[in-house]
Amino acid sequence: MERVQFQQEQMLAELKDLVEKNLFTIKETKLIVKKRTAFETALVRRVAKKADFLRYAAYEMGLEQLRRKRAERLNLPRSPATISDYALVRRQFHIFERAVKRFRSDVGLWIQYIELAKREGAKTLVGRVTARALQLHPNTPALYILAASHELSHLSPSAARALLQRGIRLNADSIDMWREYVKMELGFIESLRRRWDVLGIEEDDETADERDRALMIDGFRGQDDVIPIEVDNGAEKDEGEEARKEIMKGAIVKSVISNAVEALPKIELFESLNDVISQYPVQPSLRESLLAHLDDLLRQRLHEHPRSMKLLASRFLRSDMAGCELVEGIRKANEMLMGATDGGEEGVLEVYGNFIEQWCKAAIDENLKLYLIGSLERAISGHRKSPSLLSVHIRVLGHGAGGSRIVEKARKYTSRCPQAANVWLERLAMEKQHGSRETVEKAWEEARRSVAGSEDEIASVWQWGLENCGAISMEHLAQLHEGLAKESMGMGILAVHEMILMRYVTVLYKDRTVPKSGQSSDQQTKRSEWDRVRHMDDAYLTTGRIWGEVFRLEAQAGKEEMLEEVYQVWRRKDGETASMEWAKWLLEHGKGKKASAIMLQGGYTKKWEEILKDM
Repeated sequence: MERVQFQQEQMLAELKDLVEKNLFTIKETKLIVKKRTAFETALVRRVAKKADFLRYAAYEMGLEQLRRKRAERLNLPRSPATISDYALVRRQFHIFERAVKRFRSDVGLWIQYIELAKREGAKTLVGRVTARALQLHPNTPALYILAASHELSHLSPSAARALLQRGIRLNADSIDMWREYVKMELGFIESLRRRWDVLGIEEDDETADERDRALMIDGFRGQDDVIPIEVDNGAEKDEGEEARKEIMKGAIVKSVISNAVEALPKIELFESLNDVISQYPVQPSLRESLLAHLDDLLRQRLHEHPRSMKLLASRFLRSDMAGCELVEGIRKANEMLMGATDGGEEGVLEVYGNFIEQWCKAAIDENLKLYLIGSLERAISGHRKSPSLLSVHIRVLGHGAGGSRIVEKARKYTSRCPQAANVWLERLAMEKQHGSRETVEKAWEEARRSVAGSEDEIASVWQWGLENCGAISMEHLAQLHEGLAKESMGMGILAVHEMILMRYVTVLYKDRTVPKSGQSSDQQTKRSEWDRVRHMDDAYLTTGRIWGEVFRLEAQAGKEEMLEEVYQVWRRKDGETASMEWAKWLLEHGKGKKASAIMLQGGYTKKWEEILKDM
């Protein structure tokens, strides 16, 4: 407690100053002392929690905001700064300093500390904390990006470049690092161009200011430990006119892009760099040159990847297009993607279907939509069993009129691809929109028998019916889940079986909370529902995850007898997790002796330490 007493003594001067400036009353300062004492007491515990530090910091931030608002309202005269002007912010820094010393491995805590220092304008502290964080977490890209951003905001592009290059050395597989590196180089070129525009200097002007030339060349000159970037030989000349022109044309950015693709040849990288170049405010000629370079690399590396087709097709379309230009752009993109579908790869067909759907939903001319739908139908005629094309066709037609015709088309497509979950989902949606309840239930039953594929795909069809069944009561919904659980168990679809049982227990517990009309007490009903839960283990194939959900729902009622019964079943499925959750509940409800017995029975592990820390 000596630490708490010391902290109380440190408050006196600032609180006195706040009272003398009429920013806080004596009563308010007493409340502040009381609140801070509680926070400090929590921090000096043997096992402090990160949440305690964050709550303390949030409280001090709120105090500082209140102080500033009151100072602004009182319109205090200008005077030399006193201790209360900076003490609250300094205390926030002190809290975070203690937190990062205690939780060195928590990257999020370091980032919060850096963001606070940036927000308060503590430039030196930002650099110091960032350097410490990078020493501890050299494989965290976000820290390098934050540090580089700090250097750029203080007009030090060479330091920012060095930071990003060092980060890339250790995190060459980080798309964010490469993205920020390209963005920084674009920003540097654009800042020089705008500076020359203000000074009236043309990019090819041989009389360009020597200081700007030196700034440009020095800005791209690396240190010993950065990634070497090869450009035209003229770039090695301090005042090389040819180097200056090449740099302004994007030679450095192109080199960075090439290095990025060499290190990480993934479609996600191409998409990310494409977004940066397309959206960054640079000269159109530079943007087109960089995108052309990116496209060349894409064709060399990933020319067969389905998403690369979409990226290349997007070159024909811009957000500002309209009229004939837009029609021509859509036509070129459509023809390019149509040509790519000749190979019949489902991934490419899916990209083409998404392209058609995207533009059919857009606000374009109806004749243009008919052209796109016609192209889609031609693609379907060549790839009659493509689930991607068939499901998109149903969705596109569903936006128009002719309900019965669309339903017939959807039925035809599911007979053509009876195992495709996405086609069945579109048919079910059309049946619900244009058919009767009986036809929907019949179609859903057929879908459950027919669908195949991944567990998620199969589960999506079963789940669709549960979400669209229109049950008239909770009892009806519970019976529906029971029937489906038996059906899925008989078909041996265990993932679907577990999903249904997870929903089933939720329905049962909701039913227990709904008062039953005509009964003076719902205790008997609750017991009945509990019996249904208890006998699940005999009737179905239950898992530890299911009983964990039952335990969570039952814990809300707080009935120890029923919880222990759930625990006994749960521990047979997942003994360690069940024991820990049961012991945790016992500890929270003052049953320490019983919880200790559970711990001894289950064997002490590291996970038990985590539970005790959170108590």
